[in-house]
Amino acid sequence: MMESVVFLGLNLYAWVTILTMVSIFVVLSRTHVPAEVAFLSALTVLLCFGIVTESEGMAGFGSEPVVVHGAFFVVMAGLMNTGVLYWLTKHLLGSPKNYRGAILTLMIPISLLAALLNSVNVVALFIDVVKMWARKLRMQPSRLLIPLSYAATLGGMCTLIGNSSNLVISGLYADYTGKSMSLFAPLIPGLFCTAIGILLVLLFRKMIPNRPSPKTSFESTSDYTVELLVLTENNAVGLTVDEAGLRNVPGGSLIEIVRFDKEIITPVPKDEFIIGGDRLIYSGQIGELLELKRTHGLVAADHHVYSVSEIDDRRTLRTAYVGFGSDLIGTRMSENSFEHRTDLVLVAVARQGKRVDQQPREVKLEAGDTLLFECPPKDDREIEVLTKGSLTFFDSHFVPQLGRKTIIASLIALGMFLLSWFHVLPLMATTMLAAGAMLIFKCCRMQKVIQYVEWNLLLVLGTTVVLSAAIVKTGVAETLANSLLEISGHNPYVIMALMCILASVVSEFVSDVGASGIFFPIVYQQATILGCNPMPFVISLMIAVTTAFASPIGSATHMLIYGPGGFRFHDFTKIGLWIHLVLLVANLFIVNMIFPLYE
Repeated sequence: MMESVVFLGLNLYAWVTILTMVSIFVVLSRTHVPAEVAFLSALTVLLCFGIVTESEGMAGFGSEPVVVHGAFFVVMAGLMNTGVLYWLTKHLLGSPKNYRGAILTLMIPISLLAALLNSVNVVALFIDVVKMWARKLRMQPSRLLIPLSYAATLGGMCTLIGNSSNLVISGLYADYTGKSMSLFAPLIPGLFCTAIGILLVLLFRKMIPNRPSPKTSFESTSDYTVELLVLTENNAVGLTVDEAGLRNVPGGSLIEIVRFDKEIITPVPKDEFIIGGDRLIYSGQIGELLELKRTHGLVAADHHVYSVSEIDDRRTLRTAYVGFGSDLIGTRMSENSFEHRTDLVLVAVARQGKRVDQQPREVKLEAGDTLLFECPPKDDREIEVLTKGSLTFFDSHFVPQLGRKTIIASLIALGMFLLSWFHVLPLMATTMLAAGAMLIFKCCRMQKVIQYVEWNLLLVLGTTVVLSAAIVKTGVAETLANSLLEISGHNPYVIMALMCILASVVSEFVSDVGASGIFFPIVYQQATILGCNPMPFVISLMIAVTTAFASPIGSATHMLIYGPGGFRFHDFTKIGLWIHLVLLVANLFIVNMIFPLYE
């Protein structure tokens, strides 16, 4: 029935597909709904309307991009646990004489690493290193975090595993042609664009913002915590904190109680009894909290002991960042169950480098906010697993031991790259072989590997493959391809330029992965209709969707540094827009120089 109703050359199945795709773009660009939720919802719509079958829906999650990424997470876990990446971070950065030298010293090795280890992994690994390096060079971290993110994105253009969107496009190319792309298929165009990108960052370095680090807002605990002592004769003794009105108070909240015998109670339940000699530790607005001394007969503690190591060296203060798509955006800690679920206690909130001077648990959280938590005696990775999807921690204290397994893991990774480079095995086979070797030689354990897997990314990758198939199946790709061909006068260069511009603009507001899955079938269809070699169209699209330098939303690497750098949205636009435009031109030029338009 739906197939028989045609409007503007498309049946209702095709229009449902188009509306579903548009809805994804709108939801991701205008709301805080996580990407995996938006894409899975779109897949549900297609399944309900019968546009894709159940087997087609499941096939995407067993496709090459998903399998390769899943295997690569195991490889990364091995490289992390054996200290390979720790050794690299320790030895790559030196002591440059000036800011220009610092940019070059940072961007060149980072771009090379990102090509081999995936741009997102490299940025996540180097954020803390770059922040410490910035302090050593006496500059704000923001001055180096944007070059870090841009270098990783640029370097990721050079290989199929460098950026997730590259894997999506290469996987779709294999499905359409039956041929696998080489791991280094985009190497020459990627290197050309990387070199130009680094030069542009040097040229526009004065546009890189000098934002104060959010962490400087948390340097002195006495600035945002108050410790008050309960005397033995106080009327509150014997009452619960709730009955005594000492739990949630004007200007702040009770984050922990330290007993005279150094027993620590945190988070503090409302039915916890007060004992003489208790130290009540509050966070929030200092002026209002000090009023508790007068209203509740408390006294100031004889000295400020809110130094965690003085009480229990297993408890730590850790900084986390609210990323784009976090389920905490738009909520208050007093309204959600986050603290109860994780046993973390919010101490303070900073926004754009300045501490928010109000009760922390009443602050409505935004993307980019920096949160200071008191953490219980749990393993760093356990805490990060508990908070995944809500927060990102970058102050991990894990320092691996270097030894025999470090060499083994390095050789496994090297073998993976060489096997793919010389086409001995397909990319999927090499990554799976490397992942298996990491487990066999105990470079990582399966229970630890699970903590490194980005399940949300795998869901997006799998769904993107299915949505791309739906665009072809319903005839949307062919119709749009024909329409654009008529507009362009069947000129392949114009078509390629139009598709690259559209894809790169969409990726600025959605994501490079989403844009690559949506635009690939249209681009490939155009190349087929024109009788052209599809490779220049495919490679130019691969690079175009990763040129999202003008907004923090388009690239996962930009989202990672947004909070730690204390950035504002327009900080990326000022410098990134120029880089975006120049790289679009450079991309089209070099791809058509390297790949013949007609075979």
